Amino acid sequence: MSVLTRDEAQLRAQLLDVQRYTIHLDLTQGDDTFDSRTAIHFTARAAGDTFVELKPAELRSITLDGHTLDPQALTENRYPLTGLTEGPHELRIDTAMRYSRTGEGMHHFTDPTDGETYLYTQLFMEDVQRVFAAFDQPDLKAVFALDVTAPPGWTVLANSITEHTGEGHWHAAPTPLISTYLVAVAAGPWHSVTTEHAGLPFGIHCRRSLAPYLDTDADEIFRITRSCYDRYHEKFDEPYPFDSYDQAFVPEFNAGAMENPGLVTFRDEFIYRSAVTDTERQTRGMVIAHEMAHMWFGDLVTLQWWDDIWLNESFAEYMGYQTLTEATRFADTWVDFGIARKSWGYDADQRPSTHPVAPDPTAVPDTASAMLNFDGISYAKGASALRQLVTWLGEKDFLAGINTHFARHRFGNATLADFIDNLASATDRDVHAWAEKWLRTTGVDTLTPHLTATPTTWTLTADREGSRPHRIAVGAYDHDPVDPAHLNLRERFELDIPAQETAPARPGRRPDLVLLNDQDLTYAKVRLDTESWDTTLRALSGIPDPLTRAVIWNAARDMVRDGELPATAYLEAAAAHLPQEDDLAITEGVLGFAATHIADRYLPTDDRPAALATLTTICRAIVRRTEDGKAPGLRLIAVRHFIDAATQPDGIQAWLSDGSVPGGPELDPELRWRILHRLAALGATDDPAITAELERDPSATGQEGAARCRAALPTAEAKAAAWHSMFTGDDLSNYLFTATAQGFWQAEQAELVQQYTQRYYDDAAALADRRGPAIADAAARYAFPAHDITPEALARGERCLAEKDLLPALRRRLADQLDDLRRALEVRGNHMPS
Repeated sequence: MSVLTRDEAQLRAQLLDVQRYTIHLDLTQGDDTFDSRTAIHFTARAAGDTFVELKPAELRSITLDGHTLDPQALTENRYPLTGLTEGPHELRIDTAMRYSRTGEGMHHFTDPTDGETYLYTQLFMEDVQRVFAAFDQPDLKAVFALDVTAPPGWTVLANSITEHTGEGHWHAAPTPLISTYLVAVAAGPWHSVTTEHAGLPFGIHCRRSLAPYLDTDADEIFRITRSCYDRYHEKFDEPYPFDSYDQAFVPEFNAGAMENPGLVTFRDEFIYRSAVTDTERQTRGMVIAHEMAHMWFGDLVTLQWWDDIWLNESFAEYMGYQTLTEATRFADTWVDFGIARKSWGYDADQRPSTHPVAPDPTAVPDTASAMLNFDGISYAKGASALRQLVTWLGEKDFLAGINTHFARHRFGNATLADFIDNLASATDRDVHAWAEKWLRTTGVDTLTPHLTATPTTWTLTADREGSRPHRIAVGAYDHDPVDPAHLNLRERFELDIPAQETAPARPGRRPDLVLLNDQDLTYAKVRLDTESWDTTLRALSGIPDPLTRAVIWNAARDMVRDGELPATAYLEAAAAHLPQEDDLAITEGVLGFAATHIADRYLPTDDRPAALATLTTICRAIVRRTEDGKAPGLRLIAVRHFIDAATQPDGIQAWLSDGSVPGGPELDPELRWRILHRLAALGATDDPAITAELERDPSATGQEGAARCRAALPTAEAKAAAWHSMFTGDDLSNYLFTATAQGFWQAEQAELVQQYTQRYYDDAAALADRRGPAIADAAARYAFPAHDITPEALARGERCLAEKDLLPALRRRLADQLDDLRRALEVRGNHMPS
């Protein structure tokens, strides 16, 4: 398939002005294909040649200005339009298009619970071509008029208000000017809950089998939606630009959500069938706020080319967390960002594949390279940079610049230069210089404190390894005189790095703990001086502010990854302080890092059982502490991690048999499948037991749980079947592929799966070529043999990268996995006994 280059897009944008698409989709043609008929009205500014993109199962006919063209002229995904005359044109294309099972294009899903079928589009980047013919680039915006024929009893949702005109025919009101990748359709027997707010219809939708769970949470979802909508109207001068606001929770969705104007699609795991923590509810709220921010930044004003994808995602990420904090009951969202999200950016920014938040346009020459930048840098680092910008600039000036940006580019496209110019118009500060240092550079700065003290004064200076300016808060803490295990904040003050003047002496003895970047306002690794680290080891759980604790836990995480702190010391700190921790995000984040990085990767294989024993001890302590029922979220986190770390089956097998953890919680489907998966890895269950559990829970989630468990069984037959289903048979959906991959590699089964570590690279490369980017990404993300921390494994991977012509999505993900493997080997080597 030909990918669109930036140069081609610029030439086509100079030649064409696209006014309108009229699209008819017929979804009644069976389970394999649907009919797609498109009329495109456009003007050529001059005589010339161009092309239109489409990926049909069958191109039946194509006409230009009433003249029939030859369907055989289609080459890969491009149909050439040669000899265009200056002036208006009409292009009509009649095709059959294939449904997708990988979440790309028009995804087709049949619910195993009740046999109902659901369809939805995901048209990002190049996948609009799988649904209708288009001049597919973000800066050729147009009006879209959509008609859909659907089976009886179905509801059709689209970017604008839809009307059922009879006999399965649905008509959507024409959209304002939007980009091709933002067109959306969702069709099926949806369960819908609707309301009205600010004069607009609001709706939330899900599969019928999830109806009871959506109904339970509908009030919360609408409350967050309304609150964020109102808060954005307080921040932004430009009103919400579309005629309705629907949120559809759809099955087997590849991303977290997609910001289609007026019809946001979410993965339907956000409709909770089982118990969740309040932090997970907060995450759902943040995604709602994130996607709503895109209605302005991304949909109303859209990037001109994909090098500026960060403008969409960083802004929505920052606004999502900030607005949720301001407008809802979730007041500590930045703790979760700091402990869970920000590390995604830090890790990505320290790999060879790092790139600037705003890469040079020449670094994104085509759509294939653009897809690689949807990572922790464009989201978490970019949002961190914007948070630092607001700290330095002030929110008033920041919002004034944003509103100027919206006013100047509404229903159009904009670039980084436009964005920075608009911000600069609202302030006397040198925003252009700030952008060069923050948005055009790579890597993570490291800030290290240096303290000098007399009996009555102390002085702080900070070294910076890196090049960015930082405005941070510094926290000074002292042991509580009554309870030394607790720390009291003495003062918190601002510090510019590099310093603009000589550091002043501060009154009083030196504090017991001095913390750079207290409140996590910048994007940098921080280190602690020796006395502050000693204080932290004794009193970390006694620091009053969870955001401060999150900064310290992140510092410890970074020191482990950088080889400056033994992995066992991190475990010891977790054992000392997590049993007293009351923040859900911190507890989840620390246990998660301890399990997936330290126990599974950074410690030698022989030390893994002891690490898992430490984790189960921590979890037992949290379970004992929460027996009064006042902290169900902490208890749920502890139970989940206890299950995952269990090295003996008896205890969790008893829970499964009893249907409950002693003292609670009762086992819901998520916990039952989690236990069964761990029992499978330990060789303590079998296929009949998995089949029986699937009969108990025949839902789509149950199907995934069964696939995960079967792949985890420690038999040669189970591994062969799982491998075949992933890498030879091509009928697994994206979610069933991921579930099978998640079960396949188990650290306890290293010898059993050794032959597959040898086969992985050849089979993954062939799979990617056959099934495309979404499955390629899943194959590298979930099916990678991450348990194999050996120099031989690294050498195999490096040979693959050097010798094979890989799909870009696969190459990038493998390069990142191998860098993580290289780091794990270095961490192990730094702390091997001499």
